[in-house]
Amino acid sequence: MSKKHPIIAVTGSSGAGTTTVKVAFEHIFLREGVNPVVIEGDSYHRYDRAAMKKAMAEAEEQGNTNFSHFGPEANVFDKLEDTFKSYGDTGACDRRYYLHSVEEAEPFGQNPGEFTSWEKVGEGTDLLFYEGLHGGIVTDDADVAKHVDLLIGVVPIVNLEWIQKIHRDCEQRGYSADVVTDTILRRMHDYVHYITPQFSRTDINFQRVPTVDTSNPFIARDIPTPDESFVVIRFRDPNSLDIDFPYLLNMLDDSFMSRRNTIVVPAGKMGFAMEIILAPIIERMMKERG
Repeated sequence: MSKKHPIIAVTGSSGAGTTTVKVAFEHIFLREGVNPVVIEGDSYHRYDRAAMKKAMAEAEEQGNTNFSHFGPEANVFDKLEDTFKSYGDTGACDRRYYLHSVEEAEPFGQNPGEFTSWEKVGEGTDLLFYEGLHGGIVTDDADVAKHVDLLIGVVPIVNLEWIQKIHRDCEQRGYSADVVTDTILRRMHDYVHYITPQFSRTDINFQRVPTVDTSNPFIARDIPTPDESFVVIRFRDPNSLDIDFPYLLNMLDDSFMSRRNTIVVPAGKMGFAMEIILAPIIERMMKERG
């Protein structure tokens, strides 16, 4: 960790809602005049799109039916740790992009599914902001979490997460429901062993909980709306973050405390809740940075 070069990581699986947190941070950075270097978790996958398909097929031939982007075999966790350590020590690090689409790839003259080259970035920035799958990962070979100054988790209950993934992959990416279900099952081992343990390390966790029946996510016709959901916000150590619960309860209509370190808010106020919780923390970070 570094007061001079702080690192904020938002971790959560695909479709969990990390983009909502990213937008909240963008608003805070703009208002506070914070200049971040942004790191995308997908850029630390080990394989590009074509190589991943080949590696997955080879793994299946060898009897490994759990090979996925969630686990260590398909990622370079040591490089991610080196990135965080370098930024914390010097305020600079290496970065590349994973190009998801034609629109992202065109400015680089590359094809979708490829990586850009690594480049040195960060000089003159105020903090590093990471958003992806593994901001709090700890394995036998890498400890990314120990370099993070503020770790945020975003995780809907698992049935809701599956509903969101099925709808997104079917409607936006053209996959069939059976193919998406197979992907969920293939990822389950790595989800249990590498994704979920991170949420025990987060400083703040945002968990969306629907108030409608999601007991069979594989036949759900639509995604529960924010009006049909609550967000459970858990603080690992409220005192260290100087969380003012009476203020939050006053600002967030229909919110309530469910435990001494947990506040529940309507999901429609999730973005607003994130901003009023996180803005004072970022302000203190910048003051301590000097």
